[in-house]
Amino acid sequence: MKHAGSDALDGLEPLLREIRLIPGLIEKSRGVFYRKSQAFLHFHEDPSGMHADVRIDAEFERYRAETEIERQELLDLIRASAS
Repeated sequence: MKHAGSDALDGLEPLLREIRLIPGLIEKSRGVFYRKSQAFLHFHEDPSGMHADVRIDAEFERYRAETEIERQELLDLIRASAS
């Protein structure tokens, strides 16, 4: 599964705008977020759709981010995990 390219991230821009508002997260490059000095969130694209890898505790976990409902659930998870 490859990292999301520019065109794929264009489709996530509303979600990315919301993530950028979360205190404590730094966007190192478009769609790649860090918490403190540690990678926290990035996106992948594949034929099944968009996915996000979010660091939960010490490990990354993959979440589907294709539908509006999935994106809202992902945003809720990111907010809870980033604090």
